[in-house]
Amino acid sequence: MTLQQTVPEPGALTIGTDGAIGGGTGGYDKRLGELRGVYIDDGAFEAAVAQQGEDGLAYRVEEHRNVEGPGALIVGTSTLLPGRVGEEFALTRGHLHAKSDRAELYYCLSGRGVMLLETISGQSRAIPMSPGEAVHVPGHWVHRSVNVGEEPFVSLFCYPADAGQDYALIAEAGGMAQLVVTDGDGGWTTRPNPRHVGYRSATS
Repeated sequence: MTLQQTVPEPGALTIGTDGAIGGGTGGYDKRLGELRGVYIDDGAFEAAVAQQGEDGLAYRVEEHRNVEGPGALIVGTSTLLPGRVGEEFALTRGHLHAKSDRAELYYCLSGRGVMLLETISGQSRAIPMSPGEAVHVPGHWVHRSVNVGEEPFVSLFCYPADAGQDYALIAEAGGMAQLVVTDGDGGWTTRPNPRHVGYRSATS
């Protein structure tokens, strides 16, 4: 096998502030009905579903992944639509990487958001993001994007291709320990999640 056969081609991409990726290899849409149980106010969630439908778009992910395995990277965008469910701002499911020591970079392309981060041991951070600002998420941090603005919150992300995602960790804990909610004055704040029962230990 020659060197030419084993080395993958570089990926030439165009990335728009709307999250569109020219040269991407795939992606997915997350529908509102798929987020049942993620928000704290079940009644407000069901009212939102009644208004928007189970198939109402919550957020979209576009990706470029042309290599798998150790050393490879996945590059993509997350476009999280604005809104609130009860007092909570629109959010993604969030995750810890299945290989929990894997890090991730998020860079805000447009909109206004918050990166909510927590460790298994109980540390918590809420970092605001606006265009041109980035968050480098170290390994061992659970993380979730939250849209606290009035337009789509669009982020560019990059993480190791072998990282994987553990979504069940958050669900089993009753949600993340902190909620990002309206402060009643046009801004946002955090408050403890009364459903949170603590995280299990990460497996790797």
